[in-house]
Amino acid sequence: MSEDENTPVENAETAAEVAPAANDVPPDRLAINPRSAHFDADKLRRGVGIRFKGTVRTNIEEYCISEGWVRVQAGKSMDRKGNPLTIKLNGPVEAWYEDLGDEAPIAKA
Repeated sequence: MSEDENTPVENAETAAEVAPAANDVPPDRLAINPRSAHFDADKLRRGVGIRFKGTVRTNIEEYCISEGWVRVQAGKSMDRKGNPLTIKLNGPVEAWYEDLGDEAPIAKA
């Protein structure tokens, strides 16, 4: 085979290494409540790291990267159905899969 035939294959492999795969970036919106339409157990099992306003947070109930908000529990308050009360905080949100290590691709707006 000539060098010209190898070049597109090598370029495709290099592009695949540089660009993160679609399944390596967390979804735009995700919730931990199983009753939510944005709940996805498989994605949550992988472990999703969240950085909100430059600080890594572990108490996020739901997030939306494109709209720039997170929901966090408001203390120990519960509604009449026993669900935690949440408040919506606005600001820049970044998300990544923790199982990919330190070099994980980060989803941000």
